[in-house]
Amino acid sequence: MSNPGEQNDTRIESCTQLVSVFAAGEKPRAAWRIGTEHEKFGFIRPDAASATRAAFMPPPYEPQGIADLLAAFEGAQGGQDWLAIRDNGHLIGLKGQGRMKGGSLSLEPAGQFELSGGPLSTLHETRDEMATHFEELRAPAAALGLGFAPLGFHPLATRAQMPGMPKSRYGIMKAYMPKVGTLGLDMMARTCTVQVNLDFASEADMRRKMQVSLALQPLATALFANSPFYEGAPNGYLSNRARIWTDTDNARSGMPRLFFDEQFSYERYIDWLLDVPMYFIMREGRMIDVAGRSFRAWMRGDHQDGLDGFVPTIGDFDDHMTTAFTDVRLKQFLEMRGADAGSPEMMLAQSAFWVGLLYDDAALASAERLVREAPWEDYIALRAAVPVQGLGARWGSGTLRDLAARAVSIAQQGLRARAVIGADGVDESGYLDVLESIAAGAPTQAERWLERFNTVWAGDVRPIFTEAAI
Repeated sequence: MSNPGEQNDTRIESCTQLVSVFAAGEKPRAAWRIGTEHEKFGFIRPDAASATRAAFMPPPYEPQGIADLLAAFEGAQGGQDWLAIRDNGHLIGLKGQGRMKGGSLSLEPAGQFELSGGPLSTLHETRDEMATHFEELRAPAAALGLGFAPLGFHPLATRAQMPGMPKSRYGIMKAYMPKVGTLGLDMMARTCTVQVNLDFASEADMRRKMQVSLALQPLATALFANSPFYEGAPNGYLSNRARIWTDTDNARSGMPRLFFDEQFSYERYIDWLLDVPMYFIMREGRMIDVAGRSFRAWMRGDHQDGLDGFVPTIGDFDDHMTTAFTDVRLKQFLEMRGADAGSPEMMLAQSAFWVGLLYDDAALASAERLVREAPWEDYIALRAAVPVQGLGARWGSGTLRDLAARAVSIAQQGLRARAVIGADGVDESGYLDVLESIAAGAPTQAERWLERFNTVWAGDVRPIFTEAAI
Protein backbone atom coordinates (compact mmCIF):
# COMPACT_ATOMS: atom_id res chain seq x y z
CA MET A 1 0.00 0.00 0.00
CA SER A 2 1.25 3.42 -0.91
CA ASN A 3 2.72 6.13 1.27
CA PRO A 4 0.65 9.24 1.92
CA GLY A 5 0.78 11.68 -0.97
CA GLU A 6 0.43 15.42 -1.28
CA GLN A 7 -3.08 16.73 -0.81
CA ASN A 8 -5.03 18.51 -3.54
CA ASP A 9 -7.30 20.87 -1.61
CA THR A 10 -9.53 21.72 -4.58
CA ARG A 11 -13.14 21.38 -3.45
CA ILE A 12 -15.28 18.88 -5.35
CA GLU A 13 -18.16 20.69 -6.99
CA SER A 14 -19.32 18.02 -9.44
CA CYS A 15 -18.61 14.51 -10.69
CA THR A 16 -17.13 16.06 -13.83
CA GLN A 17 -14.09 16.97 -11.76
CA LEU A 18 -13.72 13.34 -10.76
CA VAL A 19 -13.86 12.19 -14.37
CA SER A 20 -11.04 14.61 -15.12
CA VAL A 21 -8.90 12.92 -12.45
CA PHE A 22 -8.85 9.71 -14.50
CA ALA A 23 -8.74 11.45 -17.89
CA ALA A 24 -5.57 13.22 -16.75
CA GLY A 25 -3.87 9.83 -16.83
CA GLU A 26 -4.33 9.39 -20.58
CA LYS A 27 -1.01 9.30 -22.42
CA PRO A 28 0.14 8.87 -26.01
CA ARG A 29 1.83 5.56 -26.74
CA ALA A 30 5.29 7.13 -26.70
CA ALA A 31 4.73 8.09 -23.06
CA TRP A 32 3.49 4.69 -21.84
CA ARG A 33 5.59 3.40 -18.99
CA ILE A 34 5.99 0.31 -16.80
CA GLY A 35 5.83 0.54 -13.02
CA THR A 36 6.50 -2.55 -10.92
CA GLU A 37 5.75 -2.77 -7.19
CA HIS A 38 6.94 -5.72 -5.16
CA GLU A 39 6.78 -6.72 -1.51
CA LYS A 40 8.85 -9.14 0.56
CA PHE A 41 8.86 -10.53 4.08
CA GLY A 42 11.73 -9.70 6.37
CA PHE A 43 13.05 -12.44 8.62
CA ILE A 44 15.63 -12.83 11.39
CA ARG A 45 18.62 -14.67 9.98
CA PRO A 46 19.62 -17.79 11.92
CA ASP A 47 23.11 -16.37 12.55
CA ALA A 48 21.50 -13.31 14.21
CA ALA A 49 18.89 -15.16 16.27
CA SER A 50 18.75 -14.80 20.04
CA ALA A 51 16.43 -15.49 22.95
CA THR A 52 14.37 -12.47 21.94
CA ARG A 53 14.82 -12.73 18.17
CA ALA A 54 13.77 -16.15 16.92
CA ALA A 55 15.19 -17.33 13.61
CA PHE A 56 12.92 -16.77 10.59
CA MET A 57 10.45 -14.65 12.56
CA PRO A 58 9.58 -11.19 11.15
CA PRO A 59 11.59 -8.23 12.45
CA PRO A 60 9.95 -5.53 14.59
CA TYR A 61 9.63 -1.91 13.61
CA GLU A 62 12.31 -1.15 16.20
CA PRO A 63 14.89 -1.80 17.57
CA GLN A 64 17.11 -3.45 14.97
CA GLY A 65 14.25 -3.64 12.53
CA ILE A 66 12.37 -1.89 9.80
CA ALA A 67 12.87 1.66 11.10
CA ASP A 68 16.65 1.17 11.07
CA LEU A 69 16.47 -0.27 7.56
CA LEU A 70 14.56 2.76 6.28
CA ALA A 71 17.03 5.05 8.02
CA ALA A 72 19.91 3.25 6.31
CA PHE A 73 18.33 3.82 2.90
CA GLU A 74 17.63 7.45 3.77
CA GLY A 75 21.27 8.05 4.68
CA ALA A 76 22.80 6.18 1.75
CA GLN A 77 24.50 8.14 -1.03
CA GLY A 78 24.69 11.18 1.24
CA GLY A 79 20.91 11.40 1.44
CA GLN A 80 20.62 12.17 -2.27
CA ASP A 81 18.24 9.34 -3.22
CA TRP A 82 15.46 9.30 -0.64
CA LEU A 83 13.36 11.76 1.35
CA ALA A 84 11.78 10.67 4.63
CA ILE A 85 8.01 10.23 4.97
CA ARG A 86 6.84 10.40 8.58
CA ASP A 87 3.60 9.62 10.36
CA ASN A 88 3.28 11.18 13.81
CA GLY A 89 7.06 11.38 13.93
CA HIS A 90 7.65 7.77 12.86
CA LEU A 91 9.65 7.03 9.72
CA ILE A 92 7.21 4.98 7.62
CA GLY A 93 8.47 5.40 4.06
CA LEU A 94 10.80 7.13 1.65
CA LYS A 95 10.13 9.14 -1.49
CA GLY A 96 12.64 8.83 -4.30
CA GLN A 97 14.58 11.77 -5.67
CA GLY A 98 17.54 12.12 -7.97
CA ARG A 99 18.31 8.74 -9.55
CA MET A 100 15.37 7.23 -7.60
CA LYS A 101 12.85 9.86 -8.68
CA GLY A 102 9.40 8.39 -9.27
CA GLY A 103 9.97 5.49 -6.88
CA SER A 104 9.19 5.01 -3.22
CA LEU A 105 9.82 2.64 -0.35
CA SER A 106 6.87 1.85 1.88
CA LEU A 107 5.74 -0.54 4.59
CA GLU A 108 2.87 -2.96 4.61
CA PRO A 109 1.04 -3.40 7.94
CA ALA A 110 3.44 -6.00 9.41
CA GLY A 111 6.61 -4.52 7.97
CA GLN A 112 6.54 -6.19 4.56
CA PHE A 113 9.03 -4.05 2.64
CA GLU A 114 7.85 -2.63 -0.68
CA LEU A 115 9.60 -0.95 -3.55
CA SER A 116 7.26 1.00 -5.79
CA GLY A 117 9.44 1.32 -8.84
CA GLY A 118 9.64 4.38 -11.02
CA PRO A 119 7.92 4.69 -14.41
CA LEU A 120 10.28 2.95 -16.83
CA SER A 121 10.29 2.60 -20.60
CA THR A 122 11.45 -0.99 -20.97
CA LEU A 123 11.46 -4.32 -19.18
CA HIS A 124 15.25 -4.28 -19.37
CA GLU A 125 15.12 -1.21 -17.14
CA THR A 126 12.69 -3.01 -14.84
CA ARG A 127 15.17 -5.89 -14.53
CA ASP A 128 17.98 -3.48 -13.67
CA GLU A 129 15.82 -1.57 -11.17
CA MET A 130 14.96 -4.81 -9.33
CA ALA A 131 18.59 -5.96 -9.29
CA THR A 132 19.78 -2.59 -7.98
CA HIS A 133 17.14 -2.52 -5.24
CA PHE A 134 17.93 -6.03 -4.05
CA GLU A 135 21.66 -5.30 -4.07
CA GLU A 136 21.18 -2.09 -2.09
CA LEU A 137 18.91 -3.87 0.39
CA ARG A 138 21.28 -6.72 1.22
CA ALA A 139 24.05 -4.84 3.06
CA PRO A 140 21.90 -2.82 5.49
CA ALA A 141 19.65 -5.83 6.04
CA ALA A 142 22.63 -8.06 6.84
CA ALA A 143 23.97 -5.45 9.27
CA LEU A 144 20.69 -5.75 11.16
CA GLY A 145 20.72 -9.55 11.01
CA LEU A 146 17.86 -9.61 8.51
CA GLY A 147 17.06 -11.37 5.27
CA PHE A 148 14.17 -10.82 2.87
CA ALA A 149 12.10 -13.35 0.97
CA PRO A 150 9.27 -12.56 -1.49
CA LEU A 151 6.48 -15.08 -0.82
CA GLY A 152 2.72 -14.74 -1.18
CA PHE A 153 1.77 -15.67 2.40
CA HIS A 154 3.98 -15.93 5.46
CA PRO A 155 4.83 -19.64 5.66
CA LEU A 156 5.61 -19.82 9.37
CA ALA A 157 4.40 -17.03 11.67
CA THR A 158 1.00 -16.81 13.33
CA ARG A 159 -0.93 -13.58 12.99
CA ALA A 160 -0.06 -12.73 16.60
CA GLN A 161 3.65 -13.08 15.81
CA MET A 162 3.50 -10.49 13.04
CA PRO A 163 4.61 -7.03 14.24
CA GLY A 164 2.68 -3.81 13.71
CA MET A 165 3.92 -0.69 11.96
CA PRO A 166 3.18 2.84 13.27
CA LYS A 167 1.22 3.93 10.21
CA SER A 168 -2.11 5.61 11.03
CA ARG A 169 -3.88 4.18 8.00
CA TYR A 170 -3.21 0.66 9.20
CA GLY A 171 -4.64 1.30 12.65
CA ILE A 172 -7.90 2.39 11.04
CA MET A 173 -7.97 -0.61 8.73
CA LYS A 174 -7.15 -3.04 11.53
CA ALA A 175 -10.17 -1.86 13.51
CA TYR A 176 -12.48 -1.91 10.48
CA MET A 177 -11.48 -5.14 8.70
CA PRO A 178 -13.14 -7.61 11.12
CA LYS A 179 -16.47 -5.86 10.53
CA VAL A 180 -16.53 -6.66 6.81
CA GLY A 181 -14.78 -10.03 6.39
CA THR A 182 -13.05 -12.84 8.24
CA LEU A 183 -9.61 -12.68 6.60
CA GLY A 184 -8.77 -8.99 6.36
CA LEU A 185 -6.28 -9.02 9.21
CA ASP A 186 -4.40 -11.86 7.54
CA MET A 187 -4.40 -9.91 4.28
CA MET A 188 -2.80 -6.99 6.08
CA ALA A 189 -0.24 -8.87 8.13
CA ARG A 190 0.66 -12.05 6.28
CA THR A 191 0.49 -11.45 2.52
CA CYS A 192 2.85 -10.05 -0.10
CA THR A 193 2.09 -9.27 -3.72
CA VAL A 194 3.71 -7.96 -6.87
CA GLN A 195 1.87 -5.65 -9.22
CA VAL A 196 2.57 -3.91 -12.48
CA ASN A 197 1.18 -0.50 -13.38
CA LEU A 198 0.45 0.28 -17.02
CA ASP A 199 -0.86 3.25 -18.97
CA PHE A 200 -3.78 3.82 -21.33
CA ALA A 201 -4.32 6.25 -24.18
CA SER A 202 -8.03 6.99 -23.83
CA GLU A 203 -11.18 5.94 -22.04
CA ALA A 204 -11.84 3.31 -24.71
CA ASP A 205 -8.28 2.00 -24.41
CA MET A 206 -8.67 1.86 -20.63
CA ARG A 207 -11.86 -0.17 -21.01
CA ARG A 208 -10.25 -2.73 -23.35
CA LYS A 209 -7.20 -3.13 -21.15
CA MET A 210 -9.28 -3.28 -17.98
CA GLN A 211 -11.52 -6.04 -19.32
CA VAL A 212 -8.76 -8.18 -20.83
CA SER A 213 -6.53 -7.91 -17.78
CA LEU A 214 -9.33 -8.37 -15.24
CA ALA A 215 -10.56 -11.51 -17.02
CA LEU A 216 -7.04 -12.94 -16.95
CA GLN A 217 -6.22 -12.11 -13.32
CA PRO A 218 -7.25 -15.61 -12.14
CA LEU A 219 -4.83 -17.02 -14.71
CA ALA A 220 -2.10 -14.78 -13.31
CA THR A 221 -2.96 -15.97 -9.81
CA ALA A 222 -2.45 -19.57 -10.96
CA LEU A 223 0.77 -18.89 -12.90
CA PHE A 224 2.38 -16.97 -10.04
CA ALA A 225 0.99 -19.01 -7.12
CA ASN A 226 3.55 -18.91 -4.33
CA SER A 227 1.82 -19.38 -0.97
CA PRO A 228 1.21 -23.06 -0.18
CA PHE A 229 2.08 -22.97 3.55
CA TYR A 230 0.31 -21.83 6.71
CA GLU A 231 2.05 -21.71 10.10
CA GLY A 232 4.64 -24.27 9.09
CA ALA A 233 2.59 -26.79 7.12
CA PRO A 234 0.88 -27.14 3.73
CA ASN A 235 -2.40 -25.25 3.78
CA GLY A 236 -4.28 -26.99 0.95
CA TYR A 237 -3.87 -23.96 -1.33
CA LEU A 238 -1.39 -23.06 -4.03
CA SER A 239 -2.17 -19.38 -3.50
CA ASN A 240 -3.35 -18.81 0.02
CA ARG A 241 -2.88 -15.10 -0.62
CA ALA A 242 -5.58 -15.26 -3.29
CA ARG A 243 -7.84 -17.26 -0.96
CA ILE A 244 -7.44 -14.54 1.69
CA TRP A 245 -8.84 -11.99 -0.76
CA THR A 246 -12.08 -13.94 -1.19
CA ASP A 247 -13.22 -12.83 2.27
CA THR A 248 -11.34 -9.65 3.11
CA ASP A 249 -13.80 -6.90 2.15
CA ASN A 250 -15.89 -7.77 -0.88
CA ALA A 251 -17.38 -4.28 -1.14
CA ARG A 252 -14.02 -3.03 -2.39
CA SER A 253 -12.25 -6.05 -3.89
CA GLY A 254 -12.56 -8.86 -6.43
CA MET A 255 -13.81 -8.68 -10.02
CA PRO A 256 -16.96 -6.50 -10.07
CA ARG A 257 -19.26 -7.50 -12.92
CA LEU A 258 -19.80 -3.83 -13.72
CA PHE A 259 -16.21 -3.56 -14.94
CA PHE A 260 -17.01 -5.92 -17.83
CA ASP A 261 -19.99 -3.93 -19.15
CA GLU A 262 -19.74 -2.73 -22.74
CA GLN A 263 -20.33 0.85 -21.55
CA PHE A 264 -17.80 0.75 -18.71
CA SER A 265 -16.28 4.22 -18.37
CA TYR A 266 -14.58 6.59 -15.96
CA GLU A 267 -18.00 7.80 -14.88
CA ARG A 268 -19.29 4.30 -14.19
CA TYR A 269 -16.16 3.48 -12.23
CA ILE A 270 -16.62 6.63 -10.18
CA ASP A 271 -20.25 5.69 -9.55
CA TRP A 272 -19.03 2.36 -8.16
CA LEU A 273 -16.18 3.91 -6.19
CA LEU A 274 -18.40 6.46 -4.45
CA ASP A 275 -20.21 3.57 -2.77
CA VAL A 276 -17.02 1.90 -1.54
CA PRO A 277 -16.98 2.67 2.20
CA MET A 278 -14.40 5.23 3.25
CA TYR A 279 -11.45 4.64 5.59
CA PHE A 280 -10.04 8.06 6.43
CA ILE A 281 -9.51 11.68 5.45
CA MET A 282 -6.38 13.79 5.94
CA ARG A 283 -6.53 17.24 7.50
CA GLU A 284 -3.50 19.31 8.50
CA GLY A 285 -1.30 16.24 8.34
CA ARG A 286 -3.60 14.25 10.61
CA MET A 287 -5.51 11.15 9.56
CA ILE A 288 -9.15 11.13 10.71
CA ASP A 289 -10.94 7.80 11.05
CA VAL A 290 -14.20 7.84 9.04
CA ALA A 291 -14.28 4.10 8.32
CA GLY A 292 -17.59 2.93 6.90
CA ARG A 293 -18.81 6.41 5.92
CA SER A 294 -20.14 7.12 2.43
CA PHE A 295 -18.20 9.37 0.06
CA ARG A 296 -21.37 9.81 -1.99
CA ALA A 297 -23.34 10.98 1.03
CA TRP A 298 -20.49 13.29 2.02
CA MET A 299 -20.60 14.92 -1.41
CA ARG A 300 -24.36 15.43 -0.97
CA GLY A 301 -23.75 17.13 2.36
CA ASP A 302 -25.59 14.50 4.42
CA HIS A 303 -24.83 14.36 8.13
CA GLN A 304 -22.20 11.75 8.99
CA ASP A 305 -20.28 11.57 12.27
CA GLY A 306 -16.67 12.55 11.77
CA LEU A 307 -17.28 14.34 8.47
CA ASP A 308 -19.42 17.25 9.64
CA GLY A 309 -17.59 20.51 9.09
CA PHE A 310 -15.38 19.11 6.34
CA VAL A 311 -15.92 19.46 2.60
CA PRO A 312 -14.69 16.80 0.16
CA THR A 313 -11.68 17.68 -1.96
CA ILE A 314 -9.91 16.14 -4.92
CA GLY A 315 -7.21 15.07 -2.47
CA ASP A 316 -9.80 13.18 -0.45
CA PHE A 317 -10.94 11.42 -3.61
CA ASP A 318 -7.33 10.60 -4.53
CA ASP A 319 -6.91 8.98 -1.11
CA HIS A 320 -10.23 7.15 -1.44
CA MET A 321 -9.11 5.67 -4.78
CA THR A 322 -6.28 3.90 -2.98
CA THR A 323 -8.75 2.04 -0.73
CA ALA A 324 -10.35 0.12 -3.62
CA PHE A 325 -8.69 -3.30 -3.79
CA THR A 326 -10.08 -4.86 -6.97
CA ASP A 327 -7.91 -7.36 -8.83
CA VAL A 328 -7.30 -4.63 -11.41
CA ARG A 329 -7.48 -1.13 -9.97
CA LEU A 330 -8.08 2.01 -12.00
CA LYS A 331 -6.20 5.15 -11.04
CA GLN A 332 -4.41 7.34 -13.57
CA PHE A 333 -3.05 4.02 -14.79
CA LEU A 334 -4.13 0.40 -14.41
CA GLU A 335 -2.75 -1.76 -11.61
CA MET A 336 -2.53 -5.54 -12.09
CA ARG A 337 -3.01 -6.94 -8.58
CA GLY A 338 -3.69 -10.69 -8.89
CA ALA A 339 -0.26 -12.27 -8.30
CA ASP A 340 1.70 -13.55 -5.30
CA ALA A 341 5.12 -12.09 -4.68
CA GLY A 342 7.79 -14.45 -5.96
CA SER A 343 11.32 -14.86 -7.17
CA PRO A 344 12.87 -11.92 -9.05
CA GLU A 345 12.60 -13.97 -12.25
CA MET A 346 8.88 -14.50 -11.69
CA MET A 347 8.16 -10.93 -10.64
CA LEU A 348 9.86 -9.66 -13.79
CA ALA A 349 7.88 -12.23 -15.80
CA GLN A 350 4.65 -10.80 -14.39
CA SER A 351 5.51 -7.34 -15.70
CA ALA A 352 6.52 -8.89 -19.03
CA PHE A 353 3.27 -10.85 -19.28
CA TRP A 354 1.07 -7.78 -18.98
CA VAL A 355 3.27 -5.52 -21.10
CA GLY A 356 3.26 -8.12 -23.86
CA LEU A 357 -0.53 -8.46 -23.76
CA LEU A 358 -1.49 -4.81 -23.39
CA TYR A 359 1.15 -2.60 -25.02
CA ASP A 360 1.03 -3.95 -28.59
CA ASP A 361 -2.11 -3.38 -30.69
CA ALA A 362 -2.10 -6.80 -32.38
CA ALA A 363 -1.45 -8.61 -29.10
CA LEU A 364 -4.21 -6.71 -27.33
CA ALA A 365 -6.64 -7.56 -30.13
CA SER A 366 -5.65 -11.23 -29.91
CA ALA A 367 -6.00 -11.22 -26.13
CA GLU A 368 -9.40 -9.59 -26.45
CA ARG A 369 -10.56 -12.32 -28.85
CA LEU A 370 -9.18 -14.94 -26.49
CA VAL A 371 -11.01 -13.76 -23.40
CA ARG A 372 -14.27 -13.30 -25.30
CA GLU A 373 -14.38 -17.02 -26.04
CA ALA A 374 -16.02 -17.44 -22.61
CA PRO A 375 -18.59 -15.30 -20.76
CA TRP A 376 -17.30 -12.88 -18.17
CA GLU A 377 -19.06 -14.83 -15.45
CA ASP A 378 -16.77 -17.81 -16.11
CA TYR A 379 -13.70 -15.72 -15.30
CA ILE A 380 -15.33 -14.39 -12.14
CA ALA A 381 -16.14 -17.96 -11.07
CA LEU A 382 -12.58 -19.04 -11.89
CA ARG A 383 -11.28 -16.67 -9.22
CA ALA A 384 -12.67 -18.98 -6.52
CA ALA A 385 -11.16 -22.13 -8.04
CA VAL A 386 -7.54 -21.15 -8.68
CA PRO A 387 -6.35 -20.70 -5.07
CA VAL A 388 -6.76 -24.47 -4.61
CA GLN A 389 -6.47 -25.91 -8.11
CA GLY A 390 -4.08 -23.48 -9.76
CA LEU A 391 -3.44 -24.25 -13.42
CA GLY A 392 -5.29 -27.55 -12.97
CA ALA A 393 -8.63 -25.75 -12.65
CA ARG A 394 -11.12 -26.82 -15.29
CA TRP A 395 -11.41 -24.47 -18.25
CA GLY A 396 -13.51 -25.26 -21.28
CA SER A 397 -12.78 -28.82 -22.36
CA GLY A 398 -9.38 -28.79 -20.68
CA THR A 399 -7.61 -26.96 -17.87
CA LEU A 400 -6.40 -23.48 -17.15
CA ARG A 401 -2.93 -24.55 -18.28
CA ASP A 402 -4.30 -24.59 -21.85
CA LEU A 403 -5.40 -20.97 -21.49
CA ALA A 404 -2.00 -20.14 -20.00
CA ALA A 405 -0.18 -21.47 -23.06
CA ARG A 406 -2.28 -19.35 -25.39
CA ALA A 407 -2.04 -16.19 -23.29
CA VAL A 408 1.74 -16.50 -22.83
CA SER A 409 2.15 -17.03 -26.58
CA ILE A 410 0.22 -13.81 -27.29
CA ALA A 411 2.33 -11.94 -24.74
CA GLN A 412 5.50 -13.24 -26.41
CA GLN A 413 4.27 -11.99 -29.76
CA GLY A 414 3.52 -8.61 -28.22
CA LEU A 415 7.00 -8.28 -26.76
CA ARG A 416 8.65 -9.36 -30.00
CA ALA A 417 6.61 -6.74 -31.84
CA ARG A 418 7.85 -4.09 -29.39
CA ALA A 419 11.35 -5.07 -30.52
CA VAL A 420 13.04 -3.41 -27.55
CA ILE A 421 16.62 -4.65 -27.68
CA GLY A 422 18.70 -4.70 -24.51
CA ALA A 423 22.42 -4.33 -24.02
CA ASP A 424 22.78 -8.09 -24.48
CA GLY A 425 21.29 -7.82 -27.98
CA VAL A 426 18.00 -9.61 -27.25
CA ASP A 427 14.44 -8.37 -26.98
CA GLU A 428 12.08 -8.50 -23.99
CA SER A 429 10.33 -11.75 -24.89
CA GLY A 430 12.94 -13.84 -23.07
CA TYR A 431 11.51 -12.67 -19.74
CA LEU A 432 8.54 -14.94 -20.48
CA ASP A 433 10.60 -18.13 -20.87
CA VAL A 434 9.80 -19.19 -17.31
CA LEU A 435 6.05 -18.79 -17.94
CA GLU A 436 6.31 -20.70 -21.21
CA SER A 437 7.85 -23.59 -19.26
CA ILE A 438 5.12 -23.51 -16.61
CA ALA A 439 2.39 -23.39 -19.26
CA ALA A 440 4.01 -26.45 -20.87
CA GLY A 441 3.86 -28.41 -17.62
CA ALA A 442 6.72 -27.27 -15.36
CA PRO A 443 5.78 -26.74 -11.69
CA THR A 444 4.71 -23.37 -10.40
CA GLN A 445 6.60 -21.86 -7.48
CA ALA A 446 4.03 -23.25 -5.03
CA GLU A 447 4.24 -26.73 -6.52
CA ARG A 448 8.02 -26.65 -6.36
CA TRP A 449 7.98 -25.61 -2.69
CA LEU A 450 5.56 -28.41 -1.83
CA GLU A 451 7.84 -30.93 -3.53
CA ARG A 452 10.80 -29.57 -1.54
CA PHE A 453 8.80 -29.73 1.70
CA ASN A 454 7.94 -33.39 1.13
CA THR A 455 11.44 -34.44 0.11
CA VAL A 456 14.58 -32.42 0.78
CA TRP A 457 13.16 -30.39 3.67
CA ALA A 458 11.68 -33.48 5.38
CA GLY A 459 8.55 -31.63 6.50
CA ASP A 460 10.32 -28.51 7.82
CA VAL A 461 9.16 -25.31 6.11
CA ARG A 462 11.96 -23.07 7.44
CA PRO A 463 14.42 -23.69 4.57
CA ILE A 464 12.03 -21.77 2.31
CA PHE A 465 13.37 -18.49 3.73
CA THR A 466 16.97 -19.08 2.73
CA GLU A 467 16.06 -20.65 -0.61
CA ALA A 468 13.65 -17.82 -1.51
CA ALA A 469 15.83 -15.01 -0.13
CA ILE A 470 16.72 -12.27 -2.58
